[in-house]
Amino acid sequence: MGFMERFVNAIRPRSNENPRPGVLTGRHKDLWREYPADGLTPQRLISIFRQADTGSLSAQMALFEQMEEKDAHLFSVANTRRLAITGLPWEIVSAAEMPGWASARSVSNDRKRADAAAAFCDSTLRNLCRFEETLAHLSLALGRNLAVVELVWEATPSGLRLTETLPIEFERLMMDDTGAIRILTQESEVEGIRLPPDKFIVHTPHPQSGHAMRGGLSRVTALSYLAKHFAIKDWLIFAEVFGMPVRVARYQPNATPEEKRELLDMLKQLGADATGVFSKAVEVEIKQTRTPGETNLYENLCFYFDREISKAWLGQTLTTDTIRTRSSAGAATIHDRVRRDLRDDDLRKEANTIRRDLLSPLARFEFGPDVPVPYFRRILDQTLDPEELSRVLDIAVNHLGARIPTRWVHGALGVPEAQPGEAVLPGSRGANAEQV
Repeated sequence: MGFMERFVNAIRPRSNENPRPGVLTGRHKDLWREYPADGLTPQRLISIFRQADTGSLSAQMALFEQMEEKDAHLFSVANTRRLAITGLPWEIVSAAEMPGWASARSVSNDRKRADAAAAFCDSTLRNLCRFEETLAHLSLALGRNLAVVELVWEATPSGLRLTETLPIEFERLMMDDTGAIRILTQESEVEGIRLPPDKFIVHTPHPQSGHAMRGGLSRVTALSYLAKHFAIKDWLIFAEVFGMPVRVARYQPNATPEEKRELLDMLKQLGADATGVFSKAVEVEIKQTRTPGETNLYENLCFYFDREISKAWLGQTLTTDTIRTRSSAGAATIHDRVRRDLRDDDLRKEANTIRRDLLSPLARFEFGPDVPVPYFRRILDQTLDPEELSRVLDIAVNHLGARIPTRWVHGALGVPEAQPGEAVLPGSRGANAEQV
């Protein structure tokens, strides 16, 4: 048994019993929202992490949500990584279509069952009103490292039928002493309820040391977030002190106290209105401030922590900091490949979670325990540069003799296939083209 399987069994124990129909978690009482990022200090940050390690997750989850609300750069890179997954269309693939399916024994009957299970799961998920919302909720686990969705089953004469998927609020999640996930409900507001099998989707993309709270990207970047906002606070104070010009007025030695107070009021008005009326006996001078030391210190600090956040979320900085970073096109291409590697890993983990916690019970309840479970897969954009594609096809077809489906070529070019009887552009080779 591998590490991931042991971890999943710890947070969501298995059972041979069917899940209870209907909503198990229900509606929790109105939760008071916490604002732990307000006035956050290093000591408070450490305390929040230690609370999460002991099972109290509410403060850490609220902190991660507020971090994205208060930091535009963090919000941008987090959405970039999540949208790389949720922005792709999805499909349900029969187990018979996956590599390694064919074997020496006859699989004709299993192939029919595998295709039927895939068609059933695809139809069921596409008829769910909130499934896209569910996928978006699961993608939030990339930062928080934990997302839970309840599966709502309905009892029918033919068996259990999936009717809804309900994302669970992060403030309702907690962990017990054994590391098992629990959910706070109205009936159990302190200890929470354990997660019965085949009733919840539990997505933990980055567990470390068997603990779901120690591997999230938001936790990795929390210190950079805190340091950056300390720098921004000091930068604003610096700008207020040294950024405003100083207005100086000189009065005659025989000026009365009333004249001095009137002069001070006029200087204050000059700062707001930029105009003023003074006596000839009064000399007014506006001095531009001089910034001592490094004027770009705070800006450089903010850019440094932005780059640290970018590296944690996207694995690189060239696609987010193009103005300040000088690099070659080759380096930018390598950095983009790093980001795609992260996307592919996120897609694989998302697919494994959905197949394990959603497609498996969905297929078993309909076709029996030994049915081949279908796979969840995102459809990647296959559109290539037409010139590059033409060179690849020329070598593959004319020199290597590869048999390439025209459907794939149309998809790679982004050009739809012509329907029977539909007028098409002949082109220079259209009349003599042979079907591959």
